[in-house]
Amino acid sequence: MTNLADFSATAIDGTDTDLSTYTGRVVLVANTASECGFTPQYHGLQELQDAYGDGGLVVLGFPCDQFGGQEPGDEAAISDFCEARFGVTFPLFAKVDVNGPDAHPLWVWLKDARGGLLGSSVKWNFTKFLVGRDGEVIGRYAPTTEPARIAQDIEKAL
Repeated sequence: MTNLADFSATAIDGTDTDLSTYTGRVVLVANTASECGFTPQYHGLQELQDAYGDGGLVVLGFPCDQFGGQEPGDEAAISDFCEARFGVTFPLFAKVDVNGPDAHPLWVWLKDARGGLLGSSVKWNFTKFLVGRDGEVIGRYAPTTEPARIAQDIEKAL
């Protein structure tokens, strides 16, 4: 698989989502967690969605419990938390593994397309990947990269 449109994922409400739904849009994919020091980045991700959504951006959040057990809740709890605490309106998905033998195929592809400091591994929660309108990965951002710092790259991709 070589393009975002080649993948599907389970939405946080349990429905299957064909990621080809986002063909022609710029997509920011992030692995998220509710009890992480970086959790406040949900605000910044939502601000990007609000600022650039009408222009063609969509943020996709993939909760992950692989880093310090910082996403212990079930999908309903995660959804409620994100909506109530951060006003998240961008699509959220069911919890996934981003590393290891059970890593979701989307994350295997993202990591292969843009390696990081740990090669093909995700270092921590809130690692972010920017995918262009053509469905190809154009950027990778560390957990410490605040979403606002990605705005210029998003603008170029739009």
